Amino acid sequence: MDTYPDTSEQTHTSSGPKSVLLTESEMSLFVDYYQLTMGQADYNSGNDATITANYYVRRIPQGEYLVAAGLEQVIHYILNISFSENILEWLLQRGELSEDYLKSLRNFSFDGSVYAVPESTIVFPNEPIINVTGGSRDVQLFETYLLSVMNFQTLIATKASRIVRAAKGKPVFDFGARRAHGRDAGILAARASYIGGASGTSLVLAGRYFNIPYVGTMAHKFVMDRSSEIDAFRDYTDAFPHNSTLLIDTYDTIQGARNACIVAKEMEDRGLQLKAVRLDSGDLESLSKQVRSILDDTGLEYVEIIASHDLDEYKIDKLLENGAQIDSFGVGTRLATGANFNSRTGEGGPSALGGVYKSVERDGIPVEKQSVDEPEKATIPGRKQIYRYTDTDGYYCKDCVTLWDELVPDRKPLLIPIVIDGKLVYNFPNLKEIQEQTKTELAKLRDTHQVLSDATPYPVEIHPRLKIE
Repeated sequence: MDTYPDTSEQTHTSSGPKSVLLTESEMSLFVDYYQLTMGQADYNSGNDATITANYYVRRIPQGEYLVAAGLEQVIHYILNISFSENILEWLLQRGELSEDYLKSLRNFSFDGSVYAVPESTIVFPNEPIINVTGGSRDVQLFETYLLSVMNFQTLIATKASRIVRAAKGKPVFDFGARRAHGRDAGILAARASYIGGASGTSLVLAGRYFNIPYVGTMAHKFVMDRSSEIDAFRDYTDAFPHNSTLLIDTYDTIQGARNACIVAKEMEDRGLQLKAVRLDSGDLESLSKQVRSILDDTGLEYVEIIASHDLDEYKIDKLLENGAQIDSFGVGTRLATGANFNSRTGEGGPSALGGVYKSVERDGIPVEKQSVDEPEKATIPGRKQIYRYTDTDGYYCKDCVTLWDELVPDRKPLLIPIVIDGKLVYNFPNLKEIQEQTKTELAKLRDTHQVLSDATPYPVEIHPRLKIE
């Protein structure tokens, strides 16, 4: 299981700059305060019923499916959260939480169970993605972290899968760390993008943490540091003779392409080959065609063209539809932020996945939130399971959400045991295996559910025993 390398205690007594990077010793404070105040009230009243909480998504912000991602980090949190003496003393000094309640957290250890769909599973609205069963005070502590991780990574993995599909087999690379909403978001976006089908990332740290292939070209700064563009190209190819991609739009893209051709021919004289040129501005469709013609006319058919510049699935789809000569794509802002935006129509909303974590069972009895003032927020009571059906061609055709104890002949449940009685019972696959499984899953979902516009909703049946108010 992947872990964060810095586990040192943080006392925050220094007056100097702070990194504000979450460490394992402080994970227990990644909660909304009401999780602790409810815990205090439950402790005072003696309430610690056994409950089940579901993580699920009511509505998909873009498209008709989701790629589940983030489970590994959630399980790491559940199994490793602890309240150190420093943390407990800090909370005590705040004044509202009692010493007795805080002492009850000193040896916190989750002894409940978690069932979940594996990462890479295709899921749909109102389906339970994770069931967490345990003591009420324990289960509620996980809410904020679980939602933060699952909502974000599922959003990004899904967005990546849409972009990769639009690229029609051409490689897509995550370039989004600098536009992601914070440092943790940058590395988790790289992870989730890879699950969704991206071929690699620009973020080196993701290579160290998750063994994701990392790639790089050059920045405009490198060109501007030299007296001429061609000198910059020569310096770079001298440094990386076997893996050079030249950024050709610093001044004038067409002249940049011609300069790249000169350097590529010089490389050929030394028995080397230029790998690619990169476009990062302007009309990518027109420029890619012109640059391809310049390269081919110079006998450089093997040099590829990489494009970046505010790309998303809609722009990539249109570029390829119109015959753009692009071999791979670097996608940044709209991938790492999960942009819920149709760049063709200008329509969209917040870049967020509104997954929720709700109590559905107490001491074996289904419970529900009715939300009379906003019926859409009502919950489906009871611990639940998902069963999936395929048609005669092998495509997924229908899901059925049932109560936990409902037997469905000849069907395997989608939610599988991850943690039982506080013990990990699931072997997490490596990221490459998860990515391959995502490809397999998406291949079983008909194109009608995946197209960028007017996709058909996937049928999800709610079993009659699951009462909905």
